Amino acid sequence: MPFNGEKQCVGEDQPSDSDSSRFSESMASLSDYECSRQSFTSDSSSKSSSPASTSPPRVVTFDEVMAAARNLSNMTLAHEIAVNENFQLKQDALPENSLASRVKHIVHRAFWDVLESELNAEPPEYEHAIKLFEEIREILLSFLTPGGNRLRNQICEVLDTDLIRQQAEHSAVDIQGLANYVISTMGKLCAPVRDDDIRELKATSNIVEVLRQIFHVLDLMKMDMVNFTIRSLRPHLQRQLVDYERTKFQEILEETPSALDQTTEWIKESVNEELLSLSETALTPGAENSSKPSLSPTLVLNNSYLKLLQWDYLKKELPETLMTDGARLQELTEKLNQLKIIACLSLITNNMVGALTEGLPELANRLKRISAVLLEGMNKETFNLKEVLNSIGVQTCVEVNKALVERGLSTLNAEVQANLIGQFSSIEEEDNPIWSLIDKRIQLYMKSLLCLPSPQKCMPPMPGGLAVIQQELEELGSQFANIVNLNKQVYGPFYANILRKLLFGEEAVGKADASSSD
Repeated sequence: MPFNGEKQCVGEDQPSDSDSSRFSESMASLSDYECSRQSFTSDSSSKSSSPASTSPPRVVTFDEVMAAARNLSNMTLAHEIAVNENFQLKQDALPENSLASRVKHIVHRAFWDVLESELNAEPPEYEHAIKLFEEIREILLSFLTPGGNRLRNQICEVLDTDLIRQQAEHSAVDIQGLANYVISTMGKLCAPVRDDDIRELKATSNIVEVLRQIFHVLDLMKMDMVNFTIRSLRPHLQRQLVDYERTKFQEILEETPSALDQTTEWIKESVNEELLSLSETALTPGAENSSKPSLSPTLVLNNSYLKLLQWDYLKKELPETLMTDGARLQELTEKLNQLKIIACLSLITNNMVGALTEGLPELANRLKRISAVLLEGMNKETFNLKEVLNSIGVQTCVEVNKALVERGLSTLNAEVQANLIGQFSSIEEEDNPIWSLIDKRIQLYMKSLLCLPSPQKCMPPMPGGLAVIQQELEELGSQFANIVNLNKQVYGPFYANILRKLLFGEEAVGKADASSSD
């Protein structure tokens, strides 16, 4: 899948050919640069998904809000399972030394202390132990597949609580023997990763401690079973994801009519920018005059996606249609910012001392690794970028001087070193020309990546100055394109309706809805 950190070729993440065709149909009017009003009004998207409405806003009840929240939760979980191959559930751990953690520890310790005192009494009391074996039996049975009848019958026979109670009444119950059977059965049912835990259980002699650890390992086995089920469901979810997400979001939109407000503003911003750009072009001397500028919906949508790579994820709310990929987009943006700085540092270094270090590819790689290490965590609020850039400048001078000495050349003089460090430190300043240059070239690369047709297998050419980060940028760009392509498939009809409204007004949307209802 496209979001597990591996480099993917653009277009390989499409859930199915039928999904791609459905998206192509719903977004047909967005693929033609010379689109017309007629191409939009004749599109057959659902009326209920239209963001435009002439009726007054209705009151949303609490039940409707909760239903929308459940739909969003289910959709988010399904999306995460389908696109993230590393997704798995983990046991919740209470914060250490928290009140809840201390209470849980005290209660558990009290329970096991009571059990130990009952088993050590004369005569022993077995009621609590029998209840534990009854619970263990139910857990073991829950691990069995429908065809495991022989083992099911054996578990029910050995852990028959009525029989164990009769044995206890005659002081003939073998608690240790029952525990050994449970451990042996767990060994047959557990995943290989739990083999060491089973061996530790077999080596434990204290029966109370054995029972306590049995429940601990059973909890781990239950989580293993859940994650195994998730892995089994993933291929099915991947095939059905587009239809499932679109249906769930439609349900959310019906319950919460404002569920596309942020998305509309996100697209509207790009529409206004493109209209302004086309207007300025039309006023340019020598430009062909036209009665009305032609605006490409595909270009508008792609530019909207590109804004996500410069999004302030801490302060600015994401469009509703991208909430399920928010964490992935934020991570990609943070990585991209780090790559931008590395490219800036490399460009400055090459401009200043490239003639001296020419033919030393290992030096460039070493400087890149140093920069990457020192820039780790640069998106944290406590990170002092100017100070780190100064440190990278100092370290770069050290490494360059070392390489020059090894070649029998003179080291950099103090003025050159100070200039190099100063230029490194100035990267963080607003409107820094090096940063602006690298940023524009990366945006150009990402834009060309999104314009590639889905079946395209090769990456677009890398702009100049980005060779030092080419491998990382291609991988990041592939992941970003996969997110965008899947998002277009799922939400294409909603985007089409928003663009109709923004480009052609309420009248066009009304005509499209009327034609779809005929």
